[in-house]
This record gives sequence, structure tokens and C-alpha cells, in this order.
Amino acid sequence: MTSADDYEHRELQLNRFRRLIGELLRGETNRNCFADWEIDLLLDFDTCQLPPRRRLEILRQYQRAVEHQMETGPGPPIKLSHFLVLREQRRNALP
Repeated sequence: MTSADDYEHRELQLNRFRRLIGELLRGETNRNCFADWEIDLLLDFDTCQLPPRRRLEILRQYQRAVEHQMETGPGPPIKLSHFLVLREQRRNALP
């Protein structure tokens, strides 16, 4: 793959991720065709226990983290469970 192909692939993945996270934020999916990595993210999301009052805030933080990841490196997007672990580690590292 050339760097142009890599960039285009990342952009497509990022756009698909934004669509997926938008569906999760609304609480409904309007499609039945998913990429393998999207299914992995959905299964992972299903196992994560998010506090209902903070669900939207956490998902928005997760979206920003994935957007940053995809702007600076390869995909697929990190899983929500991995994001939550990293987030907890950062909180525990603060004095």
C-alpha cells in the first residue's frame, strides 16, 4: 500500500467509526452490514459496563481518543475496553 492508500483507508475507517459511534450515542443502528472491526467494537461495547449517567460523556471522550489515534497512526480503532483501561491508568497516575 502506498501512503495515499493508507491515508484513504484510515479516512474510510474513521468515517465508518464516526457513523458507528453516532449510532451508539443515539442508541440505535440503522444498518445490517458491518466491517469485521466494527463487529469487534460492538461486541466489546456490549461487555463494557458504563454508568448510565456518564455513558454519553464517556462515549464522546472515547470518540475523541479514537479520532486522535486515527489521525496519528493506523487503525482499526482501539476498543472501548482498552480506552477505559488507559483512562483509569491516567487517572491513577495523577498526584
